[in-house]
Amino acid sequence: MQRRHRLSRSRDFDAVYRRGTSASTRYLVLHWFPREDGEDGPSRLGLAVPRSVGPAVVRNRVKRLLREAWRELLAEVPAGHDYVLVARAGLAEPARTRGLEWLTAEIADALAKVRS
Repeated sequence: MQRRHRLSRSRDFDAVYRRGTSASTRYLVLHWFPREDGEDGPSRLGLAVPRSVGPAVVRNRVKRLLREAWRELLAEVPAGHDYVLVARAGLAEPARTRGLEWLTAEIADALAKVRS
């Protein structure tokens, strides 16, 4: 995922958390917020993988998998929004055993809730 498609500043995360809305699945929470500048550019994603997911090695692997799954769904993601994808405890094991396709489906489920 290219840098322009990522959230990196704390204030961007805070804006999404405070003023946005959320949808959740068993293993993920997706927060989203339409950008204030009215820009209809590409959507941006921020990842939050807390320590409850596992040690640093596991968290970094989960982040890589989440970025890859998001990249596959990028064409379906509404433009002009900022998203924060929060991993819940217990995500690491099913992501490892079920693979990238399962994780992509989990994110797609959360995105389906965004559209409705």
